[in-house]
Order: sequence, then structure tokens, then C-alpha cells
Amino acid sequence: MGVEWAKQAPAVESPVVMAFANVTFRFPENEEPVLHNVSLTIRQGERVVITGASGSGKSTLLYLMNRLYPASCDGILTGTITLWDKDHDDYAPGEVNARVATVFQDPDSQFCMPTVEEEMAFTLENLNVPRAEMEQRITEALEVTQLTYLRHTVIQTLSGGMKQRVATACAILMKPEALLLDEPLSHLDPLTAKEFVGWLDALQSTYGWTVIVVEHRLDVWQDFFDWGLQVVTGGFVEQADCAVAAPILFPKRRSSMASATVFDMQGVSVVVKGKTLLEDVSVQLKSGEIAVLAGHNGSGKSTLLKTICGILPMTKGHIIGEAILPGYVPQSPEHLFVTQRVEDEIVFSKGVAPELVEDIMRRLQLETIRQSHPFAISHGQKRRTAIAAMLAERRPVLLLDEPTSGQDEAALQELHHLVHKQAQEGLALLIVTHDMEFAAAVADTVFLLKEGRLTGRYNAADVWRNETLLQEHSLLPPVGGVVYATT
Repeated sequence: MGVEWAKQAPAVESPVVMAFANVTFRFPENEEPVLHNVSLTIRQGERVVITGASGSGKSTLLYLMNRLYPASCDGILTGTITLWDKDHDDYAPGEVNARVATVFQDPDSQFCMPTVEEEMAFTLENLNVPRAEMEQRITEALEVTQLTYLRHTVIQTLSGGMKQRVATACAILMKPEALLLDEPLSHLDPLTAKEFVGWLDALQSTYGWTVIVVEHRLDVWQDFFDWGLQVVTGGFVEQADCAVAAPILFPKRRSSMASATVFDMQGVSVVVKGKTLLEDVSVQLKSGEIAVLAGHNGSGKSTLLKTICGILPMTKGHIIGEAILPGYVPQSPEHLFVTQRVEDEIVFSKGVAPELVEDIMRRLQLETIRQSHPFAISHGQKRRTAIAAMLAERRPVLLLDEPTSGQDEAALQELHHLVHKQAQEGLALLIVTHDMEFAAAVADTVFLLKEGRLTGRYNAADVWRNETLLQEHSLLPPVGGVVYATT
């Protein structure tokens, strides 16, 4: 007999799951609150999206809902929060985790064990689930999430997108009544993201969870959400329209300035512990060229960037001109941080012109957080800080791994502008992204990767018209086609 996972879909008069009454919250090191006078009510079975600008306090609001804040950060909270008619403060440490499951924006931050099975077993141990029941719970969770084939896989060998799916499976394993997701699509390829939404829709309809999602882009979600919350300037929260957003219009693409070859990788293979991660890959970049590297989750995109910049050693092949050290911004940008202030990260390299630093900080909307600790800002702000630091170094080749993750529309527009500006000045860029709208707006060239092999180098405009090519690489055409704003 199977394990009962969760309650069935709620009745029309659903009980209140979470209620905020005049809640204000600030971090102890800050004078101004992150959230101000927030009042809201969420009922069992509702699907709610939280939107707002990057760094506005969306994740903070989410972490107040699962009691991670204020306990884990010594935050200062006034007002009242109740969870299932019980005061926020009356829960013992860890008690609420039996009812609320959370998937963080960076899944690496919540993994403790080496393999998928061990991580799931660890999750159940923390909930005091009897050992005799664990096997069945794990098996069923993997089956319902379609991840059975990953059961014995080492988590750190997975792509960012697959880690996100494993983290979601671990959350579902807990049989939650409420599921909190912090930008769950940010590391998923377009087809997988679409499938994820459909998969979550079916599961929520079956088990009646309350689902609360922090999200910047609503286009993939279609009509999934019942209603929305928006965090606005000053930390205020208001009810928001969660209708499907129109595609972002970027300024018209400038013509390519590509000229001489500045990077040439020939016949590179990477084998780690007997597993081939890359096979016979050749990549050339010209000065002024903007290239996008695309493919399904786990195809080897991040592996290729790590190989180019020397983090992973080549088993075979070579790079012509290896003395040219590329700038590199990884999926987890905090791995680059070495100082205690955002501004210091950007001026860390010697000889950086002050006027360049100020221009980059202004364009990437970092001026208001220049004194902040790089680890204390939002994920989107961390990514922009790391990009700013690499741009300030003015290296001839720049590698960006998912630079659009966690960015609001204004930040995306400025990133688009900066990418083109740097290309016009002769920088060669190789960008890994699952954001097809951004890719279509910036790319001169598209490299497609599948199962560790480069399947082709294409003129960017040709890729979006080739349905077979897109399907083979788990990609979707840009929403509404390739559309640009007029300038």
C-alpha cells in the first residue's frame, strides 16, 4: 500500500495557512527595514507568486513564511505572523519544517549529502521518519518527480538545472502542506522549465499544496497562479496582477563588430573519473563577437566554461593563446568574492579607472548597495556585482554563466546594453543562458551543445527558425518570436 503524501485538494472554504499583520522586518546591520507594514492572508491550496525588482525583499518575505527569518539572521521583526493559526514565535526550532518545504534559489545551499538517495534519506531522518518507511517514501518521491535514474548519482556532478529538480524532489518528499520556491526556473532550460510548470500544476492539483513562488518572469508559468504579491519601493507589499507578462523588448541589435580571432579551442575533451564530460569540442571567438552557448540541462555548458578558464583540466586538445586569461562569472557568483564590500569587489584589480567603476556600478544598479557585504545582497545583485568586477578588469574574453538569472527587467536592459557596449570595444563574449529572449537579442553566434559534444556553430538568426534544431536541444523559440524595440 502506497504512502499517503499529502491532503487532497482543499474545499472551497480553505483554512488560513499564513497571515501577516502589520509586519515590519529589518536586518540588524541596516537602518531601514527590508519590508514595511506588510499585511496578507494566504489560504490552503492557493497558488501565489511574489514579484518585484531585484533586491526588493522578495526572498526575505518568503523566508519569513517558513520561519527561517528572523531566527537565522537575528533580524528585527515587529507585527504578527501566524502559521496555521499558531504564532510564528511559538514554533520550536525545526517544527514548522514538517509542514512547509522550501526550495532555495541556489540549490547547492541546501544539500548536505553526496548522493541523491543519501540527501533524501537525510531529509527524512530530520523529520524522524521511521527507517522502515524511508525506502518506500524515497522510491515514490523519485517516481513522481521522474528522477529515479538519478537515485545513486553524486549531486555535485549534476547541472544547476538538475540540482534544482533534485531539491524540489527533496521538498516534496517531506509531504508538505505548503511548498515555497525561490525562482525555481532560473537554471532550467526552456523545455524543462515548461515541463516543470506542467508537472507542478498536476502535483498541486492532486495533493492540494499551497504553492508560493518568487519569480521575475511569468511567461512560462502562463495561468498557473491564482493571485500575486508585489514588493515595491520602500519594502511595501501589495496585491499584484499575475497575468502572463509580455515578452521583454530589448533595444535593436547592433551589427557585429567581430574581427580577428582572440580565442581558439581545438579538439578538447574532458574525462573525469572515467566519465566523458566533453568530447572533441572546438570553439573560436572573434574580437567583438557575442556568442551564446545553449543546450539542455546537463549538456556540458558550464563544464565547457570551466574548462576554458582552467578550472577543469583538458584530457585532450589544446587552446591556442592560453596566455589570454578570460574573465569568468559562474552560476554561483559568490565563489568569486574576496572582499567585504560590493565596491571593493569591483575595484579589487589594480589600475581600474575610477570613472569606469562608477559607470559600471550605475548601469548595473549597484550604487545603493556599494557599502553592502557581497554575501548579504540578493542573488541577482550578487550576479551583477560579479559581472561588474569582470567588466572592470577589461579582459579580452568574458565568459558569463546564466547572467540573466535573478534579474528584473531594468537590470536585463542594462546588461543587454553593457554586453553590446563591451563588444563594440572589442571584447569577445561567450554567454550560457536559458533566456531565449535575451539570447535572441544579443547573440551574433549560437553554439549548440548536446551530451558533451558541440553539434554546431550557427548564425543566431537561423537557430530560432529551425524547430527541429530547437527541439533536439530542449530549446524553445523566443516568446512571440524575435522581437526588438525600435530605437
